[in-house]
Amino acid sequence: MTPAARQAAAIEILDRVLAGQPAEQALTRWARASRFAGSGDREAVRDLVFRAIRQRRSVQALGGGARGRAMVLGMLRADGLMPDWTGTQHSPAPLDEAEAALLATPLPQLSRAEAGDCPDWLLPHFDAALGAEADAVLALMRDRAPVFLRVNVAQATLASVQSELAGEGVETRPHPLAPQALEVTANPRRVRNSAAYREGRVELQDVASQAVAGALAAHLMPGTRVLDYCAGGGGKALALAAAGMVVSAHDADPARMRDLPERARRAGASIAVLPGRAQGLWPVVLADAPCSGSGSWRRAPEAKWALTPERLDELCALQAQILRDGATLTAPGGVLAYATCSMFEAENGTQIADFQSQFPSWTLEETRCLTPLDGGDGFFLAILRQEPARAG
Repeated sequence: MTPAARQAAAIEILDRVLAGQPAEQALTRWARASRFAGSGDREAVRDLVFRAIRQRRSVQALGGGARGRAMVLGMLRADGLMPDWTGTQHSPAPLDEAEAALLATPLPQLSRAEAGDCPDWLLPHFDAALGAEADAVLALMRDRAPVFLRVNVAQATLASVQSELAGEGVETRPHPLAPQALEVTANPRRVRNSAAYREGRVELQDVASQAVAGALAAHLMPGTRVLDYCAGGGGKALALAAAGMVVSAHDADPARMRDLPERARRAGASIAVLPGRAQGLWPVVLADAPCSGSGSWRRAPEAKWALTPERLDELCALQAQILRDGATLTAPGGVLAYATCSMFEAENGTQIADFQSQFPSWTLEETRCLTPLDGGDGFFLAILRQEPARAG
């Protein structure tokens, strides 16, 4: 496919996304209907589509409209490129007079929110959480996230995995945020087909997520029983198991954990997946609560544009309930760890302050606030400990 043909494909897919179709679904349907597109073409089209979604506000402003064609035109304009659109050989139709006139004008001065590709209503949330770093974080979030691996040190070393992956064309380097982390610097799409991945020597896991699991593990002794209360796909459960903890996984939607048994088997880890409601008292409860996902919007950019003030309020109410539920499951003297992949204060520090005001017997032992400036996703962790039960 020519560059113009790839741009035409991106336009078609973006129009479907703007009409409400999930991006992954739209890409899959396009690929199935476009057997002529090779793997390189599919990757290039995918990159164009997700860049346009991440940079939706700025490319729409630069392209002069809210449709797929305008967004692709906006990306080209931002890159200082003139479109080679002829309407032939799968190319988009030639520029019309309005588009040609737009490209002949200097780039406009974008608003701060447009330049940062941020909804206007969310800008105060970023400012409140990040202060002077807000614009730098927003700038990083306009581009794709790095790919990170967690080395399963029960099976291999960082050096051996690096060498093995390099033999399959996947280049990596260690990352200082987590001791088992490797950042993929070349050919990330080959990871899933590598022997190291298939055989459980590495897992795909963001470095900030690894750092959060590591920070919790540092408070615990090997062999400690941990309830991962909102386990989802189980990345942190696997990391804690690799650190020597005895982990049980629970999720309000058990379907989210469907891949966990196979992931655990591949990693050689023993994780009990709880089939129903979590019960009893646990020495440690990890509540990685549902959230806005603002720290991971580089990976899931559609969520940035779908979030509303009403949905954020709903999430905050749910997080508060999860904290209360986690507290009832934590044994006296035990640890309750609260985590989100959000950078918003309403979902993080405010939740902990409100919880402690309602439950003063809990002491805050540690907090960690990570942003893309640290290298990975944005993450928050608070480690709380309940006072031991008093005798008689």
